[in-house]
Amino acid sequence: MVGQRDQRRGRQDNRGPVEEKQFDERVVHIDRVARVVKGGRRFRFRALVVLGDHKGKVGIGISKGADVTTAVAKAVDVAKKNMVSIHMYKGTVPHEAEAKVSGARILVKPAAPGTGLIAGGVVRTVLEVAGITNALSKSLGSSNKINIAYATLAALQSVVPANKWITRAVGTAAGQARQGENSKSKAKTIPKAAEAASEKTADAPEEASATPATKTPESKKASVSAKAATDKTKGKK
Repeated sequence: MVGQRDQRRGRQDNRGPVEEKQFDERVVHIDRVARVVKGGRRFRFRALVVLGDHKGKVGIGISKGADVTTAVAKAVDVAKKNMVSIHMYKGTVPHEAEAKVSGARILVKPAAPGTGLIAGGVVRTVLEVAGITNALSKSLGSSNKINIAYATLAALQSVVPANKWITRAVGTAAGQARQGENSKSKAKTIPKAAEAASEKTADAPEEASATPATKTPESKKASVSAKAATDKTKGKK
């Protein structure tokens, strides 16, 4: 009996080392779905899986299967095929980002070290597997878990690293050159405006001379009385 036990223990020890998983796999949601056929309904299982390497790579997969195990395995394969890289800065996101997928709208903001993940549900899972340790988030739309997962991923993908930000150069040679170009363009526009004003003033007297002088009511009465006086003198003659 003792020898048999030793042999069994030897068999157990001969097993190779357990392979460490390359990605952190999280099963977010499992749902039972039905398909209506001629004979009735056929039930299957749909799995939503999120996986990442905690170093900026994350993927989302959805798949269906006859049982839960099959659905999860297929969803993991889909997530591995759709891995994307995101930009991080000292355990958080460089700037705030917002994305909308269908009815779900997710807002993600950077946070100071030690804050932790202020997020819940699917958003927290996606941020954890991506490797983000400090962040603020808010769900502003639908509560559909699939849409929230894809909206969170879209928000993380829209983040731009700091070395690609477009900033204004102040106090540098480039900034001074831009200021010089702006002043030159302003100097060019000022003479054009002065020329236009001088042309308007030159045309003003001509327009005034072209327009006939308007008669006032008093002048009209004086002309009528003068005509009446001339008519009387002609009648006397």
